[in-house]
Amino acid sequence: MVRNRAAVFSLNNSVSSLFFAKVKSLSSVSSNSISFTNILHSNKTLSFLFKDISTSSEKREFYNENHVDHFHSHKPLIPNHHQQQNLSNGFYRRDGDCLGLQQTRENGYSRNHVRKLGILENQNGDYGKDSRYPDAGTIEEFDDFCKRNEVEEAVEVLKVLERKRIAVDLRRLELLMQMCGEIGLLQYAKDVHVYLLRSKLQIPVSVYNKILEMYFKCDSVIDAYEVFRDMPDCNTTSWETMIKGVAKEGLGEEAIDLFTEFLDADPRPDGHMFMAVFFTCSVLGDIDEGMLQFKVMKDVYGIVPSAEHYLSVVDMLGSVGYLDEAMEFIENMSFEPSIDVWETMMNLCRVHGNIALGDYCADIVNYLDPSRLTKKSKEGLLVGKASNSALNQELLSSRIKENKVYEFTAGDTSHPEIDDINALLREMREQMKEVGYVPNTRMVLHNIDEEEKEECLLTHSERLAVANGLIETPARLPIRIIRNFRTNPDSHTALKIISNIVGRELIIRDSKRFHHFKNGICSCNDWW
Repeated sequence: MVRNRAAVFSLNNSVSSLFFAKVKSLSSVSSNSISFTNILHSNKTLSFLFKDISTSSEKREFYNENHVDHFHSHKPLIPNHHQQQNLSNGFYRRDGDCLGLQQTRENGYSRNHVRKLGILENQNGDYGKDSRYPDAGTIEEFDDFCKRNEVEEAVEVLKVLERKRIAVDLRRLELLMQMCGEIGLLQYAKDVHVYLLRSKLQIPVSVYNKILEMYFKCDSVIDAYEVFRDMPDCNTTSWETMIKGVAKEGLGEEAIDLFTEFLDADPRPDGHMFMAVFFTCSVLGDIDEGMLQFKVMKDVYGIVPSAEHYLSVVDMLGSVGYLDEAMEFIENMSFEPSIDVWETMMNLCRVHGNIALGDYCADIVNYLDPSRLTKKSKEGLLVGKASNSALNQELLSSRIKENKVYEFTAGDTSHPEIDDINALLREMREQMKEVGYVPNTRMVLHNIDEEEKEECLLTHSERLAVANGLIETPARLPIRIIRNFRTNPDSHTALKIISNIVGRELIIRDSKRFHHFKNGICSCNDWW
């Protein structure tokens, strides 16, 4: 096992993106292109190489002075409240009247924030408290934005409450952290974290663990390591979160190193810890290590495998294509396999193209609970037509641009720029075929001709989201997509090729892990 393995983070001054690559030596890295920093925890040092983003990086509050400032925001186009104030000069200034600008500066609001918070512009262009909105900047308003899942507005209210010295309790902050993680916007996550650091709240380990989860969902391993290193105390859940979060980024060996470090500190792992280890082994494609750990769990630590453990091992085997071994493992289980095991196996079979075995598993699922086939059985698969399938609402991808979240379903035609999106997709399809792309039409299960199947693949939700991102965002910025199911094989192949054609990094967060597509390569090494 290689310890203290280095990871390269490719950065530049306009892109707050993160790209991992394992390096065995530094011989190919120019000495004037990197700077070093160590992230310490206990007696363990994890070294990272950072490509310099500027010749003079300013020190940021709450960061070690040796750290490169690499993640100011998930999206550089999202202005913070200081940038918003500068932007307001060109939008809100009136001849001879700067009161509106002054009020906006004092509060740090954009016009939309001002209106939503009830501080409305009067007929003279001034900003003041509107009597129709007496609760602007209150706990009630914070709760209201959270209920409506309006993260940006909730964070802005949090800043107002801090200035007004109105405390927000941990329960509310945990909810907001969860929302920040789900939407994947790093700047808002940092805003909430900063509030916690400035507050006088006693932060328990459970909340620190929530912070770790939030940063991992926002694709920021560095921030998660920062929190983990500085935690006054940690528990087994803290280690599990770190191991699984690092593994989801494709850093499987680093995750195993963390597990080894954990064993040095606490020689009694629990059952949940081993599920994180099985997941890590699936990321590495190291089935032998995974099965060895399953045996160690039983024989060395005396942990009786639960249904969740068996499910994790089946997923580990099937994820890397060991379908026969997975079936043998299921047949040798000490108790009757659950419907979750068969459903997972069914989906893995179809992902890897073994339709016959997938159908066999589907028959068992149908026998145990027919409703599961209509609700969840086609995870990661494609539907034939957008207009006649209820599954469209489940095949959801989201692309985050500036402050907006665009949602797409397979075959979606609701977007106002759908004609431009489809035109771009067809243009890229021709370029993709020129470099060897062959549509994997067996992923379309409907009895339609090949041309219609190719059209289904073309208008899959992830590709619609990518095309929209290419149209809407400036060149060279990464495109981030959140998907609530696993990425299917055809889309995975297509996204690798697209990333190479357009020269953009495509970052997909699916239900299992992150995929960083760059220059025709995915960080998952095609094990997902």
